Amino acid sequence: MATAASASTALIRVPQLLSSTSTCRNIPLHRPCSIKTRVSGIYASVSAATPLPTRPDHLVASIVSKVIQTDRGVLLTRDEHQKVAEVATELQRFCVDEPVKCPLIFGEWDVLYCSNPTSPGGGYRSSLGRLFFKTNEMIQVVEAPDTVRNRVSFSLLGLLEGEVSLKGKLTALDEKWIQVVFEPPELKVGGLEFTYGGESEVKLEITYIDETIRLGKVSPAPKLGSRGWFWVFVDFIRTIIGFMSQLDTAHVGPWKFLLYRA
Repeated sequence: MATAASASTALIRVPQLLSSTSTCRNIPLHRPCSIKTRVSGIYASVSAATPLPTRPDHLVASIVSKVIQTDRGVLLTRDEHQKVAEVATELQRFCVDEPVKCPLIFGEWDVLYCSNPTSPGGGYRSSLGRLFFKTNEMIQVVEAPDTVRNRVSFSLLGLLEGEVSLKGKLTALDEKWIQVVFEPPELKVGGLEFTYGGESEVKLEITYIDETIRLGKVSPAPKLGSRGWFWVFVDFIRTIIGFMSQLDTAHVGPWKFLLYRA
């Protein structure tokens, strides 16, 4: 999601930007070897002292198991954040060569985790903000060829439903790094709707992407006191399709399509 950053360094624009017809080359995308493997990985204890997996599908299951139902990282200890970082670093080895050109980037992505948990949603996710605002959904939609839409829906004191949204333009800086410049946020609460603040920007490296999961690392912003952090996004639509292709109708019901929900 967007974090304000100083518009400073000169940007390198590559001739070929994102394209929905581009291909992901060289590194085969992971596919679950079996439902049993995926499920056992997802519901493994986050405190289990086991060696890091060496297959991308097992690494994906491992990182999801560590961040699911943690309020996008808020409930994790520093040590648990470090374990997530270790898996993310290992998974980076399996990233496609030019993730910016990979068509899998397009779609609707749920924010499952951020190593700086109060970053997504800004003040609404701060320690004080969480006393008043309960986050319902945190979505990022990437549309071809260069549009990004962030949306955070929340409940105010359990009484009013609200939403903060941002629309941004995406620019590819090289084969892994992108920059998104966002328009001022729009806030909707009850029947009220207004725009506030100014533009913001974020530079993010895509460190891994496949059919269901995307990892991104935000560049440091020293002037803002940021050392950089990384994100885990999940595409639930493609996840559902993948599981439905492996489960017969009798087994789909119990999942209720909430396997990865935070």
